[in-house]
Amino acid sequence: MPSRTETIGGHEIELSNLDKVYFPDAGITKGEVIDYYREISGTLLPHIEDRPLTLQRFPDGIADEGFYQRDRPGHFPEWIESVRLDKMGGGTVDCVVCGDEAGLAYLADQGTLTFHAWLSRRDRPREPDRIIFDLDPPGKHEDPVDAESFGLVLEGARALRDLVGDTGLEPHVMTTGSRGLHVVVPLERGPGFEQARAFARDAADLVARRRPDRLTTEQRKAKRKGRLYLDCMRNAYGQTGVAPYAVRARAGAPVATPLDWDELGRSDLGPRSYAVRNVFRRLGQRPDPWETIAERARPLAPARERLDELRRSEIGEEEA
Repeated sequence: MPSRTETIGGHEIELSNLDKVYFPDAGITKGEVIDYYREISGTLLPHIEDRPLTLQRFPDGIADEGFYQRDRPGHFPEWIESVRLDKMGGGTVDCVVCGDEAGLAYLADQGTLTFHAWLSRRDRPREPDRIIFDLDPPGKHEDPVDAESFGLVLEGARALRDLVGDTGLEPHVMTTGSRGLHVVVPLERGPGFEQARAFARDAADLVARRRPDRLTTEQRKAKRKGRLYLDCMRNAYGQTGVAPYAVRARAGAPVATPLDWDELGRSDLGPRSYAVRNVFRRLGQRPDPWETIAERARPLAPARERLDELRRSEIGEEEA
């Protein structure tokens, strides 16, 4: 299989097996994935720089089972950065940190398809600067998402946008490239994960109370009864969310794609609307909607106060 050596950002990288097919349905090769990450680097990197990463690797393409890698392998070159962090159960983990095109190219050459980023940064890992709500429709992971199911996801995303926006924070939305949407809220750093998770949980609970027949925070699948689960469990130390513009291991090589809120009204929108082969056309017509997400971070404390006011007014003093 063809290989080549390239100098990228001052680093000599051997790119191997470039014609290995990673996505059999679309004929997308490893070389095309590497080229994608190089071309998207200017847009993607601001969303992951200084963030510890979990790598989801598929060295033989999506037809074979991949694996998640949190610890930086010993064979990676020294210039691939990492940060040593505490594990929740004890011990440490050396997480990769990627901040340049060369790093993306090397990691893609190692079979990395998807980058999953921490909700905090390497210098203050216990202080999140993101809250995330994961909205996947009811059904099995491998099931296709029909219009009715995705409509439920859109309803949940809008409901979260309205409530979180009422607290003074600025929620953002993106397709996951898999089954649903993520609603992501930028925060000023300071509070820990416990405070961020409590806010997310209480916000999700209030949204579900407003639409009890459609939305739920019930963790047990048997009790959801077809309702959309407003999942806020990722708001914890060491948890991750799929990075914007990361490739997903699904047919057609879809990518997680930030949206403007008004795009949720499009009839042709789905969780896999954008992929390796069409996302650049989109970016040529509409700049990255999350380009200024870091500048829109707001403090959690006043939002917490406002959320408590809303909860007291809607569910009563004692329950709130």
